Amino acid sequence: MPRGGYRPGAGRPKGSRSFKAGRQEEPAPARDLSERSGQPQHQSPLDYMLGVMNDQTADDATRDRMAIAAAPYVHGRAGGGPGKKEGKADRATQAGKTGRFATPPTPARLVVNNS
Repeated sequence: MPRGGYRPGAGRPKGSRSFKAGRQEEPAPARDLSERSGQPQHQSPLDYMLGVMNDQTADDATRDRMAIAAAPYVHGRAGGGPGKKEGKADRATQAGKTGRFATPPTPARLVVNNS
């Protein structure tokens, strides 16, 4: 059984209009939120989230979602101490300085006996 190649009747019919030519409606203009909030047009996504979060006229659920989304960028994690890898490296450094794994001191004087 042959596979691939020319198949009669396959493809777009001749004389059909393309997708762009058949489209009658124009796209809706982008909403300009800067007029409503009084902020400049070019703002970072974080600034936008904080603006929506502080907007008293916005829906409470929307304000809550924006606060949750902006929180990691504004506040650090709790317990900002060293993580697992940093703690392990610190413990290894301390073990190398003292105890059984410490580097022995160099001898004060080398004696050469060539008799």
